[in-house]
Amino acid sequence: MAFEKRRKEILEMNRLAELGGGERYIESQHKKGKLTARERLDTLLDPGTFEEIDKLVVHKCVNFGMENKKYYGDGVVTGYGKIHGRPVYVFAQDFTVFGGALSMTFAEKVCKIMDLAMKNGTPVIGLNDSGGARIQEGVESLAGYAHIFLRNTLASGVVPQISVILGPCAGGAVYSPAITDFILMSKETSFMFITGPNVIKTVTHEDVTKDTLGGAMTHSSKSGVAHFMRENDAETIGLVRELLPFIPQNNRQRAPRLSCEDPIDRKNDVLKDLIPENSRTPYDMHVLIKEVLDNHEFLEVHKYYARNMIVGFGRLNGYSVGIVANQPNFLAGCLDINASKKGARFVRFCDAFNIPIITFVDVPGFLPGTAQEFGGIIKHGAQLLYAFCEATVPKITLITRKAYGGAYDVMSSKHIRGDINFVYPSGEVAVMGPAGAVNIIFRKEIAAADDPEARREALVNEYEDRFASPYKAAQLGFVDGIILPEETRRKLVTALEMIKDKEDQNPKKKHGNIPL
Repeated sequence: MAFEKRRKEILEMNRLAELGGGERYIESQHKKGKLTARERLDTLLDPGTFEEIDKLVVHKCVNFGMENKKYYGDGVVTGYGKIHGRPVYVFAQDFTVFGGALSMTFAEKVCKIMDLAMKNGTPVIGLNDSGGARIQEGVESLAGYAHIFLRNTLASGVVPQISVILGPCAGGAVYSPAITDFILMSKETSFMFITGPNVIKTVTHEDVTKDTLGGAMTHSSKSGVAHFMRENDAETIGLVRELLPFIPQNNRQRAPRLSCEDPIDRKNDVLKDLIPENSRTPYDMHVLIKEVLDNHEFLEVHKYYARNMIVGFGRLNGYSVGIVANQPNFLAGCLDINASKKGARFVRFCDAFNIPIITFVDVPGFLPGTAQEFGGIIKHGAQLLYAFCEATVPKITLITRKAYGGAYDVMSSKHIRGDINFVYPSGEVAVMGPAGAVNIIFRKEIAAADDPEARREALVNEYEDRFASPYKAAQLGFVDGIILPEETRRKLVTALEMIKDKEDQNPKKKHGNIPL
């Protein structure tokens, strides 16, 4: 009888835990267009695979009447499950319990999950929907955040960490997602900021809405904090399932290779006419990227931020690859502060998790101007350079048109350990554009000519033939081959097959000092 009584008690405790803050708060969550923590986990994980940990844990606070307000689980659902058959550790903040506010007990649950993930070499996925620190616990809640931040940092580059923002994420709470590898935001319901609109109005007298200050579009296009944005809970969570197959379980493994029925030698005839005759005419680099990848599928990262640089994931003959590319359609593909940071972050992620990097180059240089210089383009451009230099994964580079000046060096050139470097016949590898170079080198000769414009044009043509073509770089071995656009896919696939097992090492050190 005692056992049967205890069995009923356990079943009732589980039922209460699954109710979170209760039906009224669940209904309120649904009215906001948001799923509950458990509904989100059901959407994220393979059916029937979720196993909960610490389901019956309660907080230990006895201040401000909190001893009479206890909920099983204490505002966060933690455990493990599978995505596409691969194990993951997860936590989902429950806004129905104290607005998802973090207590020390809450933090201990999250830390337990993260510790297990590190020990087992398994990704961590956090679903964030919280009002911040639980004020009633004072400094204990702040300590709880710090415990999580430490684990985020130690796990960085060891196991993939993905943060999904599905509601508020404010104050100190934002720093845990900020340390993780990818942040996904829901356009309808999520926002992130250090200080809210009311504080800003008091301190700086600025009027700003929550959405303008820290909504999904703001962080996807202006700050670059968010890597992905989707419309609602279901779409944003679904994107995690789309992203994860490109990523390995940990830094000792490789991303899973998928079967590929897309022919390796598929002709890329659409690329024959992609590069315009006039080197000043823009074109869309997305066309090239999608054309050469398996099944024309490309998952773009940071789609709305620093659009002069494209980064994202695709596959070549089933292998997961990271794509880094200049975008001639935006700012002529120049490297600026934001593009450099965007590229550097992505390159370092790929290198940390053994994902080969394919770089498509069409770059006229670094963006000029006082705003860039005062903003530290030297420092931020060096971050991209550092990232490519440091990376030891297989690196394949294709110069499609312009590769000018220092930007040529930075974009995974042969000189910074590019493994295989190709160039199209339309490639222009030079210190600067022909017109600019001629104006400097032959300034006096042009001025003294009977017809300065005719002489300038002749000198520009001569410079193009000698220095702004792919031939000089090929003769010097700075590129491994001049390839035709229609054979791009085959060349990339065969090159990757030959270098996928390469080993490269950096000098032994604690860590480098990247110019931040």
